[in-house]
Amino acid sequence: MTVPTLKKFYLETVIPELIKARGYKNAHEVPTINKIVLNSRIDSEADKNWVQEVVKDITIISGQKPVITRAKTSVANFKVRENMPVAVMVTLRGPNMWDFLMRLIAVTLPNIRDFRGVGRKLDGRGSYNLGIADHTIFPEITMEAGRKNIGLDIAIVTTAHTDDEGRELLRLLGMPFRTASVPVVKKPDEAKPAALAEAPVAAGANA
Repeated sequence: MTVPTLKKFYLETVIPELIKARGYKNAHEVPTINKIVLNSRIDSEADKNWVQEVVKDITIISGQKPVITRAKTSVANFKVRENMPVAVMVTLRGPNMWDFLMRLIAVTLPNIRDFRGVGRKLDGRGSYNLGIADHTIFPEITMEAGRKNIGLDIAIVTTAHTDDEGRELLRLLGMPFRTASVPVVKKPDEAKPAALAEAPVAAGANA
């Protein structure tokens, strides 16, 4: 069986890099990706046809058929009745998980217009949650006129014990985290080399 490209990269590059950087005793201590969960909430007023459309699109995106989660109890304030569809969810593991993460990192996220990276905050337990407002960023989706977008919550669950471990794992796998640019304020004499600062200014030279 062919090893997914991203998993091969993890085994051959990420594991040695983390062992070197963090001093793990062996490869079994190195954190890895445990599972990826895709979840899309369903509006309480949505009809059956829309639910099936969501199921179809999540299947295309994930490569695996999702399940429909239903309300266990009725909640009048939210117009939710018992057994009503409330979300479409799929849990990816193994090759499907690695293939999806590869496509997310290498193709889907860069496909976002004016993309500047994703947030760096993890959930406090080494796992990462990413919200997608428009599912048409996935190249597999062909949007039809008049059809509304689907929102997605993507949970990347790792075996890391801390957020720093999880963030470093995802960074090495290629997750495009946003980097905060901090402007460096320099003194006037430090803004240019000393040789230029001391050189006389020729008459009529531009400022």
